[in-house]
Amino acid sequence: MTKEQKNEVIEALKEKFSQYSNFYVTNTESLSVEQVSNLRRTCFNKQVEMKVAKNTLIKKALESLDADRYSGMFDSLNNVTALMFSENPKEPALILSSFRKDSKGEKPELKAAFINGDVFTGDNNLATLTKIKTKNELIGEVIGLLQSPAKRVLAALLHHHENGGVIGKPEAEAAAPTAEAPAAPEAPATDAPAAEGEAPAAE
Repeated sequence: MTKEQKNEVIEALKEKFSQYSNFYVTNTESLSVEQVSNLRRTCFNKQVEMKVAKNTLIKKALESLDADRYSGMFDSLNNVTALMFSENPKEPALILSSFRKDSKGEKPELKAAFINGDVFTGDNNLATLTKIKTKNELIGEVIGLLQSPAKRVLAALLHHHENGGVIGKPEAEAAAPTAEAPAAPEAPATDAPAAEGEAPAAE
């Protein structure tokens, strides 16, 4: 590979690293040509871009963008490296897990993952990465939380309508006659002395 060709690869990699905030560094060593083709096809169907490149060129591309930001990824650049770029932070992890399960093997191996600025190193993080919440999932949860009070209000309104349109009024009305009942006998008690006082005046 000529120097010019290397520079072209570096520029292409820089473009991908700038485009995606999520990428995985995997080891595809020992996979057959057919397996690699199947992996590429799966990635394509899941909107994941897979690229194989030399570790030295990958490192140069990352260093030229932001050496400090990507420093945690440098130790993973060894052996055979295949990069997986994705808008969805967990899609590559799901692909790797599924592929390994179907092939009953341990490759591709996860060497490291860069997820929105966070670095995950080691294959032991694969299971964790499959459970990462996507942006849409997080938004959905927030919307669900915001809708909960609205749902309770709606349920109360429906209950209100089913009970004749007034909540609590039947109980108030039931209590009113009980409070007014003792007032009825008091009227004769007030009039009786007046009648007695008037009787002698007539004589």
